[in-house]
Amino acid sequence: MAHRGSAVVQKVALPALAFLLALLSGGILIALSDPLVLPLIGSPWKFVKAAFRSAGNAYLALFQGSFFDTNLMTHGSFISGFYPFSETLVIAAPLILAGLSVALAFRAGLFNIGAQGQFIFGAIGASYIGFKFELPPVLHVLFAILGAILLSAIWGGLVGLLKARTGAHEVIVTIMLNYVAAYFLLWLLKTELFLRPGRLDPLAPPINQSAHLPHLLGKDLRVNAGLLIALGAAFFLWWLLNRSTWGFRFRAVGANAAAARTAGISVPFVTTAVMAIAGGLAGLGGAVQTLGTQYALTTDAAGSFGFDAITVALLGRANPIGTVFAAILFGGLRAGGSTMQANTQTPIDIVLVIQALIVLFISAPALVKYIFRLRDIKTGSSVVSKGWNG
Repeated sequence: MAHRGSAVVQKVALPALAFLLALLSGGILIALSDPLVLPLIGSPWKFVKAAFRSAGNAYLALFQGSFFDTNLMTHGSFISGFYPFSETLVIAAPLILAGLSVALAFRAGLFNIGAQGQFIFGAIGASYIGFKFELPPVLHVLFAILGAILLSAIWGGLVGLLKARTGAHEVIVTIMLNYVAAYFLLWLLKTELFLRPGRLDPLAPPINQSAHLPHLLGKDLRVNAGLLIALGAAFFLWWLLNRSTWGFRFRAVGANAAAARTAGISVPFVTTAVMAIAGGLAGLGGAVQTLGTQYALTTDAAGSFGFDAITVALLGRANPIGTVFAAILFGGLRAGGSTMQANTQTPIDIVLVIQALIVLFISAPALVKYIFRLRDIKTGSSVVSKGWNG
């Protein structure tokens, strides 16, 4: 029981404390970047009060832009105040799926940097089926999603196949394939197949209405069925890793590939399968973003979802449930950043700094333990995959 309690504390307390340290560090940067605070440095008491006020106002605006804003309540409608939280969930849905892609690879001892490219191929597949075919609503969404998963699974599986057959390191391969995917998308949007009629800029035709993901809380709130898809994928991945034979094989290879091979597990097959599933998950994120939010394929189809997914998986400790909460947190930071900048003139780059600091503290649990004097918490093994010789 004591060991289990320590494990729970390790999984929950360390990420929470890392986030708290990131917020405190970000608050200091916010105060120092405020032109009204620095001139008061000669008066310590006034300086401290102004610094707390500056950071507090910025974080209040961040909360209002990511969760609840009373200013948005119209005609006594309480739910209208949750429009910011709806935007947080809209951002979180594809981020959950991309984060699950990276987390799965972590658990199998692989480092999937290619979620960005896999996300792009998922968006391409969903977009093409979405605007090219006329199908009944539910069937159209289903086929668009399946097309996205298939295309991105092939793209991700290619990485696993190269590593399994040639020994190519997945980090280098996925980074290069990210560039290939980005430039392929740019070329594709200039072809007659994808270029919107009457337009010269790289923009695909709009997705047919029948392929749109339905909104969950009415037309005023943009949160859509993509959130349910993401939560369902997280539950499936949790079951796969913890309750299935294949999940045991994935984790065994991640823990010790040599021992797994001795036990009769095909390491090349597991490597290829994991990267294919990871690619499919990231591509599903691309489908959710295209069918539920953008409704048309653009050159910025993936944004930074694929790269943010690495941070989300790290913060979630490569655990499907933790990844969900980490993605919601990062969705809130992104959604609230614009409000923070508009209301308090705080640079939106502070949000990126906070994200980077979270990764820093998550990657250095011994530092968090030292700062908070947590001597009884074991740091445990890292969620990061094996190094260059793995």
